[in-house]
Amino acid sequence: MRSIRAALHEMDEERLVRLVAKGDRAAFEELYRRTSPWMAVRLRRRCVDEQIVAEVMQETYLAVWRAAGAFAGAAVGGTAIGWLWTIAARRLVDAFRRRAHHAEPPPAAAPPDVAPAAEELALAETVGGDVGDALRCLAPELRQVLQAMVLDGLSVRETAVLLGLPEGTVKTRARRARIEMRRALA
Repeated sequence: MRSIRAALHEMDEERLVRLVAKGDRAAFEELYRRTSPWMAVRLRRRCVDEQIVAEVMQETYLAVWRAAGAFAGAAVGGTAIGWLWTIAARRLVDAFRRRAHHAEPPPAAAPPDVAPAAEELALAETVGGDVGDALRCLAPELRQVLQAMVLDGLSVRETAVLLGLPEGTVKTRARRARIEMRRALA
């Protein structure tokens, strides 16, 4: 048993997802152990309601267990981490929609003066040079929209629900962000 856990510990996330697709419970446990802490932090940056975060976490990992065979992975340029986040982001939007349907507004996202999130630090390290500088110079509300739409791959409507903004505001901020990025990179 110890050697199986050690072997799983050495595998990358893509391989773990492929084993989960075959029904490997130990691989699923390792994937959860490895990814759930950052997933929870990322979700909490977008939603302060712990009940919604817990619900989204549960729905995300249930979806991973059930649909791991659908992961296309590196063959289409994706990563297991990106695939997991896409599932979680969509589940969060669904949770906000359910809450909006029941006439309760979604709780506000964490205030922008909080220490930078891990993904922001990773983005700063991976997107360097002029593009990284331009991203860091964007106003926080523009960077939020750009992150949701470009990095998280959400639609305008999903971004609007996620950030609690009207769709028109999301479109305007996305346009302003593109203009400012072009200006900074010119």
